[in-house]
Amino acid sequence: MKRYMKYVKPYWKSFVVGPALMITEVVGEVLLPAYMANIINVGAVQHDLAYIIRMGLVMLLTAAVMMAGGVGGAYFSARAAISFAADLRRDVFEKVQNFSFQNIDTFSTGSLITRLTNDITQVQNVIMMGLRLLLRAPGMLVGAVIMAFIMNPELALILLVVIPLLAAAIACVIAIAFPRFEWMQKKIDALNSRIQEALVGVRIIKSFVRGEFEEEKFARANEDLKQAGLNAFKVVIFNMPIMMLAMYVTTLAVVWSGGRQVLFGTMPVGDLTAFTTYIVQVLMSLMMLAMVLLQSSRAVAGLKRITEVLDTEIDLSDDGASGKDALVTHGAIEFRNVSFSYYNKESVQTVKGGEDSSASAQQVLSNLSFRIEAGETVGIIGATGCGKTSLVQLIPRLYDVDSGGVFVDGIDVRDYSLRHLRDGVGMVLQKNVLFSGTIADNLRWGDESADMDQIRAAASAAQAADFVASFPEGYETNLSQGGVNVSGGQKQRLCIARALLKKPRILILDDSTSAVDTATEAEIRRCFANELKSTTKIIIAQRITSVMDADKILVMEDGRIVDMGRHEELLGRCQAYREIHESQTGREVGA
Repeated sequence: MKRYMKYVKPYWKSFVVGPALMITEVVGEVLLPAYMANIINVGAVQHDLAYIIRMGLVMLLTAAVMMAGGVGGAYFSARAAISFAADLRRDVFEKVQNFSFQNIDTFSTGSLITRLTNDITQVQNVIMMGLRLLLRAPGMLVGAVIMAFIMNPELALILLVVIPLLAAAIACVIAIAFPRFEWMQKKIDALNSRIQEALVGVRIIKSFVRGEFEEEKFARANEDLKQAGLNAFKVVIFNMPIMMLAMYVTTLAVVWSGGRQVLFGTMPVGDLTAFTTYIVQVLMSLMMLAMVLLQSSRAVAGLKRITEVLDTEIDLSDDGASGKDALVTHGAIEFRNVSFSYYNKESVQTVKGGEDSSASAQQVLSNLSFRIEAGETVGIIGATGCGKTSLVQLIPRLYDVDSGGVFVDGIDVRDYSLRHLRDGVGMVLQKNVLFSGTIADNLRWGDESADMDQIRAAASAAQAADFVASFPEGYETNLSQGGVNVSGGQKQRLCIARALLKKPRILILDDSTSAVDTATEAEIRRCFANELKSTTKIIIAQRITSVMDADKILVMEDGRIVDMGRHEELLGRCQAYREIHESQTGREVGA
């Protein structure tokens, strides 16, 4: 818990003032029954109206002070809890932003969303409730017990029997409920993952008319959550009946025993009334403590999951980098005996959809060695799954190699700072992603200080200027989340323009013109050749026409480079390349 104290320190005044103000309610709760007893024992018995009015005013004043303290305590408790949660949520989000791809692979998107929202909200609610009841419930318990023993030690002995029994019952409920709450949070993960997947893929679902299928999958996840919730709360619901039973039985015992004392004249009627109130206060304070502990058991389950994120060791960082001030100046690239697998440990525990599963190492690149000179255009071609994308992701250190080394301008990429390395590399990923906002806002991801002339130039080079100009609002056109209101080809060209605006020394296009017609793609390649002569360009493509003009082409199979060279050279000596060419052009080489 020490790690979470840093979220308390900035708001320590609220953490102190909130509970302190609640003490006024405790004092009032303890004093009011005594005042009432005096009104009955003195004012009513002696028919002293002035005394009754005087004590009534004292009670009203006490109630007013209690109200002011309660409102103030609730405000400062809410302020402390909400501020704590906001800072924690910020740090968890920042941690996720620093995750490597491999770190992200260990959590499902739905799980991370649940941890950032539901889990932190549970912690916030418990802190808020805890601060309000931190001093009130124990204070009322202790104060009521003391007053009960002062008034009638014989009757107060009943509490010494009831309190331990109730404490044992509450402990049993919490012990059973805790693991069930933890399981319920995992089911919330699974449901969030299902919702996220269905909403992101809603257009595919509709186009394949798979709505009913997705509804059934959602229904199963929803039913699992319902059953997990019922399984957890059916234990919790026993808490209230147990407390109420104890309250009624204790009250009956007090009234029966105290009533006899009143009849024998050994106990005033007002004291019995006050004593009954103190008994209720003792049991109510226990009920409040039980409520806090039960909610805490759920919050602890959430806090454990939050801690998992915060404790995740980021496997890509600047630690150990010997050239943190180095910049990518030319763009020369060299792979030296590089091997890579997505899980480079014997086993990795992953959290997918809220359930743990084991994933073993699977090597996708094996002993690769090649060199790309600065300013060269290099094509990479091969069958789906041969490791093309994995290869280029090693250049900006989206993943790290298992063995060997990747060098940029003669420096191992692990010796660059991540910021300087990635500033020098522009990458258009296989999955094109745009964000909600204007087209200009999206393009400025490449350079946040770019003016409109620079934005238009980048769009023109990516062959996006014409279709942007056709929109009524041009570059101020708002894009929906994910860029769903533009076509696939338009989205690809905007992503290319965004990368060009970055002015990188290395530009990587990962099958990023697959949705663009061949004429537009040819124009994009022509602009690259004319305007990006000093930029190293790596083009992954399925179409052989996309790479045939490259200075060098790498042909990959099963994580290995089977050959490399120019188009004409590969046609003459590489059977795999020749087969790709013939299958796409329909012409045999030499025919």
